[in-house]
Amino acid sequence: MKKYLFLSICSLYTFMAMAQQTPIVLFPDGAPGETRKLTQKDDLSGDKVAGCPVLRISDVSEPTLTFYPAPSDNNTGATIIVNPGGGYNILAYNLEGSEICKRFNSHGLNCVLVKYRVPRREGKEKHEAPLQDLQRAIAYTRSHATEWKIDPGRIGVMGFSAGAHLAAVASNHYSQATYPKVDRYDETSLRPDFCILIYPAYLDGPNFSIAPELKVTENTPPTILVQTQDDHRLLNSSLFYYYALKEAGVPVAMHLYPSGGHGYGLRNTGDLVNEWPYRVLNWLQDIGMTR
Repeated sequence: MKKYLFLSICSLYTFMAMAQQTPIVLFPDGAPGETRKLTQKDDLSGDKVAGCPVLRISDVSEPTLTFYPAPSDNNTGATIIVNPGGGYNILAYNLEGSEICKRFNSHGLNCVLVKYRVPRREGKEKHEAPLQDLQRAIAYTRSHATEWKIDPGRIGVMGFSAGAHLAAVASNHYSQATYPKVDRYDETSLRPDFCILIYPAYLDGPNFSIAPELKVTENTPPTILVQTQDDHRLLNSSLFYYYALKEAGVPVAMHLYPSGGHGYGLRNTGDLVNEWPYRVLNWLQDIGMTR
């Protein structure tokens, strides 16, 4: 019986990844700087997490967003723009994308899943093209607030691993777009109202500093970090960024768990860190993003 239940859960994860809402192309006339169209690859054959497959997407040249609305009878009005990780080379699209959106939908939060460009573009910073995609997604989402029945003043970003680095960069670079104006949707604020970072990568720099692209100020949005102690290579990424935010007077919370490693999404791995969605929900309420 347990075996069949396990298989059904894995099948549900795969179905959630495949059966999405209709994606919206972020740059209808082509993403800035793209000189050729790549053929997207979807791979379910790699290492599993919690016994279930991970949909790894690569070769993305046409970035999109997908809107996952909260149920109408439970819509808080708040929205999370979700950015999967994958080292800026692939996107763990179900593990750190569609599954996340569905879970937070069930708690009354609208979600927007960003399929940003990967892999890294030669001769450019690892986050340069993805930042353009995320900024455009923020602008597009905020500009559709009335149509989508969301609050334009309660739109935040969430990211996992490399996607968390992307979310942090966007939280500190919002004064102007990093891409040429596309349409009237780009005339709105690019500042996220909150930032959720789950096992973030690349936030630390040399000599106990943060990465130079993270220009933290007192206006950086309220931020929460989730990290495990046994994610050894990336532990300092969270710790140094936490201290930088605290030093700047930014409202910040961090949940540091003893074990869980890296790349678990919200799947049940048997570790205490699996409770992180509830800590995030409590924090969103505490900072006034949900009621």
